[in-house]
Amino acid sequence: MKDSAVSLNASEAARRLGVSNKALRLYEQHGLLSPKRTSAGYRAYDSAEMTRASEVVALRALGLSLAQVASVLKGNAQTLSSALEVHERALDVEIRERLRRLETVRSLRAGLERGRMPPQGELPSLIEQAAPSVAFELPWPWGGEWFEMRDIRPLNYIIGSLGSGKTRLAMRLAQALPNGRFLGLDRLDALHAAACPSASNDVALQRRVDQALTWLTDDGAETSDALTILLTALEADRAGALVVDMIEQNLAQPTQEALIRYLRLRARTHAHPLFMMTRSSSILDLSAVGGDEAIVLCPANHSPPVRVAPYAGAPGFEAVATCLASPEVRSRIAAPPAVA
Repeated sequence: MKDSAVSLNASEAARRLGVSNKALRLYEQHGLLSPKRTSAGYRAYDSAEMTRASEVVALRALGLSLAQVASVLKGNAQTLSSALEVHERALDVEIRERLRRLETVRSLRAGLERGRMPPQGELPSLIEQAAPSVAFELPWPWGGEWFEMRDIRPLNYIIGSLGSGKTRLAMRLAQALPNGRFLGLDRLDALHAAACPSASNDVALQRRVDQALTWLTDDGAETSDALTILLTALEADRAGALVVDMIEQNLAQPTQEALIRYLRLRARTHAHPLFMMTRSSSILDLSAVGGDEAIVLCPANHSPPVRVAPYAGAPGFEAVATCLASPEVRSRIAAPPAVA
C-alpha cells in the first residue's frame, strides 16, 4: 500500500506517533487535527493527517501549549523561534557534556599509550549518571521493614487507600532523598503561605512561574491561588526531589489535566524528580503513563509499598485503579457537608 493510501484507525495512529488515544482526541478538540470518519463513525488518519499530527506531536515535545501549537501551525514564527531557542540551549548543554567526555576518553587513551594509568576518580566521570535510588526503614504504620526504590523516574506517583500510610511514606521519602523537600497541604492555608518559596523577591522565579501559568491557561487551566503556590514550589531553584501531598488539591479538572501535561513536558528538562501523592484519575491516567513515570502503591494491608506497572493484569494494577476517583468525586470527599 502506498503512503498516499494509508488509512489508520486512532489506536494505530497513536502507536505510530508515540502518544495516547486521549492525546489525539485532545488535539482534535482544539482544532489541531481533523481526521476523516469511516462509514461507521470511527476516526481515520490518512497520510496528510498523519503528517500534520507528527508536526503537532513535535511542537508539543518542544514545550508548546495547545494554543501555541495552533499559533505556529497558522504561521506564527516568533512562537516557534522562542521554543527552538530553548531547545537549542538544552541541546548545547548536552553536546558540551558529551564533548567533555570525549576529550577525557582521548586523554586517557593517550596516557595509556605512554604507560600511565588513569588518575583515581577519572573513570567514573565518563559514565552518565545512573537514575537515583533511595533506601530506608519504613515508618509507622509499617514495622520498620527495609524499603528500596531504584531507578527513580522524573515523575513518580504515590497512591493508596485511606489509612494506607502513603503520607508517611511521602514524608519519609523527602527526608531520605538528598536535599528532598515535602510540600504539604498547609500550602493551601493562607496562614502558612510563607512556608512556600516566595516569588515576590525573585525576578527569575517570578518569570518562570508566569511562563508556566501562561502555558497552563493556554492549555485550559483555571488560575487559582492553589495553582500559583504549587507552581512556585515546582519552579523554585532546588537541589533535590520535591514530594507533593495530594497535588490535585483545590485544582479543577481542566487544571489537573493541563498540569499533568505540563509536568510531562517539564520532566524532560529538569534534573530533579517529582513525587506526587494523588488519588485523582486526571492526574494519574493509567492509560497515559509513560516511560518517565513510576507508580508506587501503599497496600491497604500495610505490606511494604510496591512499584506497579501501568497495564491491566500487572500485580497491584487493580488496587491502584480502585484508589483513583474522578476530580468531581475527589472534590466532594475533600469538602464533606456540615453535620446538622
